Amino acid sequence: MSNFDAHTHLGISINPDGTVTRLFNSPTTAANPEPLPGTPTVSKDVTIDANKQTWVRILRPVKLPSNDNTVARLPILIYFHSGGFVFQNPDDFATNRKCVQIAADIPSIVVSVGFRRAPEHRLPTQYHDARDAVLWINSQLTDPNGEKWLKDYGDFSRSYLYGCGCGANIAFNAAIKLADDNLEPLRICGVVMNQPMFGGEKRAGSELKYATDQTLPLPVLDLMWRLALPEETDRDHRYCNPMVKGPHQDGVKKLGRVLVIGYGGDIMVDRQQEFVTMLAKCGVQVEARFDQVGFHNIDMVDPARAAAAVNIVKDFILG
Repeated sequence: MSNFDAHTHLGISINPDGTVTRLFNSPTTAANPEPLPGTPTVSKDVTIDANKQTWVRILRPVKLPSNDNTVARLPILIYFHSGGFVFQNPDDFATNRKCVQIAADIPSIVVSVGFRRAPEHRLPTQYHDARDAVLWINSQLTDPNGEKWLKDYGDFSRSYLYGCGCGANIAFNAAIKLADDNLEPLRICGVVMNQPMFGGEKRAGSELKYATDQTLPLPVLDLMWRLALPEETDRDHRYCNPMVKGPHQDGVKKLGRVLVIGYGGDIMVDRQQEFVTMLAKCGVQVEARFDQVGFHNIDMVDPARAAAAVNIVKDFILG
């Protein structure tokens, strides 16, 4: 790995002012408020805060389940995308595709959150943006001009935070922040964490074992943390390593149901399993679903594994 350049692998260059130039623009998918052939969902983009440039993409199934000719209300999944805090938005092709599948297969209303990205905005900005999005959703039902898809089709009493990768880290920290908020009518019934992104200063066994992983090698993971964490901190900061003992663990005890999904070939799998142990010790009702076969983001490239992951989430939500 001596000649390995993490910046080149990620496709970024660091600018003198500390921002980054992202050299690769991933393909995007436009919102489709009207049904399109072969697409099981409709979607729309809504700005939450123009100054912060935060926004959401709302997706709902075209075919809404009904009961006695009354449209059934659907659970609301508040989704936080992956990308190591540095990449992706709700309109990125891969993120949008995943949200289409979640909305269609569970079925549910998905609110995919466009949070600000690192290093231009370091942690905990993303946690604040996540909380703002949840509070915005909460306000829609009582607002006469509130978002109609949420008001007409969403079940505010069955809301979930759902994150992948760094998004799972965001969902976890946002859930702790929101535990002290008096949310009405919104009720967060659980947190779904798919391959959550955690780290630490002392190397975990899986980090050493998969240090030269083709997709997410250890130097790249380290670089993402350097770009995302508050300056002058290290990977034992609680944003990266919540397993380090501290007062934040009092907040962990306030969490309700949590689902953690992971794969045995993920460079972060040891961290994820340690995280599950910490949740259990804090008295959290945690369900862990680890598959020994698979690597980080396998569900982004393998349709069968993507379907399996959505089914696990469906069981968690409907169970």
